[in-house]
Parts: sequence; structure tokens; C-alpha cells
Amino acid sequence: MTLHTLETFLWVAVVLEAMPVTDDTELRELLDSDRIAVVGCSSTPGKAAHDVPRYLDRQGYEVVPVNPYADEILGRESYDSLSAVPGAVDIVDVFRPSEEVSGIVDEALDRTDEAAIWLQLGIHDDEAVERAETAGRRVVQDMCTRTTHRRLVG
Repeated sequence: MTLHTLETFLWVAVVLEAMPVTDDTELRELLDSDRIAVVGCSSTPGKAAHDVPRYLDRQGYEVVPVNPYADEILGRESYDSLSAVPGAVDIVDVFRPSEEVSGIVDEALDRTDEAAIWLQLGIHDDEAVERAETAGRRVVQDMCTRTTHRRLVG
């Protein structure tokens, strides 16, 4: 096998493996995580970007708020950006508009922790999702973490 053939084979294998997480087994595996960085976490009760992270916190996850306009959310320090979050995270949970997803995915791909990327209900960016999957990241798109947790873990 030539080097070019091997490179092509490896590229095809990566592309074929790059599929969004949709099956319950893999979703359960993702939800077996410990630390979730919530990009767009809100300090306003009643907003999904506040209530979902609060639910996750109450389920025992270490929720790391990412919001440049808040110093603290849910009694935890809030960070200005995903890049500013110290230590490894297991999931990057995104509560920002779809047009911001590409930049958030870039920040996630720059991290060394290889966190999965979870785009909340109503949030889409197929191009960014494909880029993340091709880079080997697991991605969930257009799905609520709270609803999925309640359904699969309860």
C-alpha cells in the first residue's frame, strides 16, 4: 500500500465514522460525563439557558458557566469564553444562536480535552458539526440535555 493510498484510506475511515450522536446508547455514554461547560449559560431563572444547567447541576454534574456578562451563575464562577475555562471538560453544551456555533466549535477544537459538543434544541450548524465530527469529536445537534437526561437516565 502506498503512502497516498494509506492517507486516502484513513481519511475515508474518519469521514465514515463522523456521524452525529443520535442513538440512546451513545447518548447515555455522553451523559455519563462529569464536567459540562455551558456556553451561553444565563443568570436569568425561567430561561432554558439557566434552567437546564441548574437541572444538570442538581443531577450531580459539575456545570461550568460560560458567559462574559456574568461573574457567577448557579453559585459558580462564570468564564468569559470557552478558551478561558481551566481544566478538562467532557461536554461543551451550547445555548447560543446557530450563527455563533462555528466560532464555538473552533474554540472547542482548540482545546486539548476533546470534549463532545452538544447543541441545544433549535441550534443547528451542519458545517460546523461536520468539521467537529471530522476532527473526531462526538456531536449532538438540536437536542435538549435535560429532556434527554430525563428520558435516558431519569
